Amino acid sequence: MSGCENIPKSEKSDSPDLPPDHCAEAALPAGFQYAGVTCGIKPSGKPDLSLIVSDRPVVAAGVYTQNQIVAAPVILSRQRTPAETIRAVVTNSGNANACTGDQGLQDAAAMCQLVADLVGCQPEHVLVMSTGIIGKHLPMDCVRRGIREAYQQITPTLAGFLSSAEAIRTTDKDRKTVTAEIEVGQRQFLVAAMAKGAGMIAPNMATMLACMLTDAPLTTDMAQETLRQAAKTSFNRVSVDGHTSTNDTLLLMSSGEGTPLNANELQIFQQELTKVAIKLAKQLVADGEGARHLMAIRIEGAANEADAETIARTVAASPLVKTAVTGADPNWGRIVSAAGYADAEVVPEKTSLQICGITIYHHGAPVPFDEPALSNKMKSNPEVSIVLRVGQGPGTVEYWSSDLTTSYVEFNSEYTT
Repeated sequence: MSGCENIPKSEKSDSPDLPPDHCAEAALPAGFQYAGVTCGIKPSGKPDLSLIVSDRPVVAAGVYTQNQIVAAPVILSRQRTPAETIRAVVTNSGNANACTGDQGLQDAAAMCQLVADLVGCQPEHVLVMSTGIIGKHLPMDCVRRGIREAYQQITPTLAGFLSSAEAIRTTDKDRKTVTAEIEVGQRQFLVAAMAKGAGMIAPNMATMLACMLTDAPLTTDMAQETLRQAAKTSFNRVSVDGHTSTNDTLLLMSSGEGTPLNANELQIFQQELTKVAIKLAKQLVADGEGARHLMAIRIEGAANEADAETIARTVAASPLVKTAVTGADPNWGRIVSAAGYADAEVVPEKTSLQICGITIYHHGAPVPFDEPALSNKMKSNPEVSIVLRVGQGPGTVEYWSSDLTTSYVEFNSEYTT
């Protein structure tokens, strides 16, 4: 698989350095057109209405938030996927349309109706996503104007794709995109994916909106299971602040025609699509509100995968672990003790820990190490690796989280005021 990640480095402030933009010549899957416009939802005047339109009915699958409080667009889109008749996805940013009652449902439906009228399809063939502040009704005059303007600007070009990705951002410092070419036997397929997310990030489904597009020929069942598996080891294994959103939506749309993938081809495709999902998921965490470091956590030796994931999630969510990484403090006691209170088996005498490749705790006992040198290594690396072995079992997972800075606290203490 060849891929690229679009991260405008010039827009970064104190966030971790990420790969530069290599998407200038990226190929996009055929059958889709894109647009992103400013319609006035955001007081900042930044882009806030995104539209993706397929040239014909396509297969679509979705995975959604597990929060019991869900936004109107989630209710609507969840009812419409999986399907093989989808024509468009409309997304607004700056307003979540969550906790907005019947009016919110009517507004989400109205967005789909207007897109359907423009595209020439039924409203149930349109999906909708929203992100932003909770509890406020959408300014529908702005939204309607934005949808019409976006439809006038739709284009199959990379510029259109990037403008669409730009318009779904809220507190994100960076546009988050990945494109990839996937080889499956003698066939080659393209994937183009976009996501947004920087705060309220926690499984299940990490807090974000994301849309993955491909020209691989998939049935609805294939698309739904492939997406579910991809989310399991990517978007469901990231955390910024432990807060699961009301709006999480991950979509997969396939414009592929011809013979659907066979079982072996599907397995390869699913593995490669998961790699794309992991790249996007890591971008979310690296761009976590106020983040300076991405914590790449690997748990080994757990009794099973479920236990490994439980331990990883517990370590990733610990404010003490997060702040230690912020301060480049190799405080192994915080990490080991966090694993110990997870609801999973840990074998103390078989527990070992590495930070940035340096062993500092082995088989239940501390190991002498150069603390200033390791601290400097943590400070200078945007990605801090934490490898924790908790026994001799087969359970292994990788998990990604951000550190915790005063910038995060200051930003979120003033979010609505």
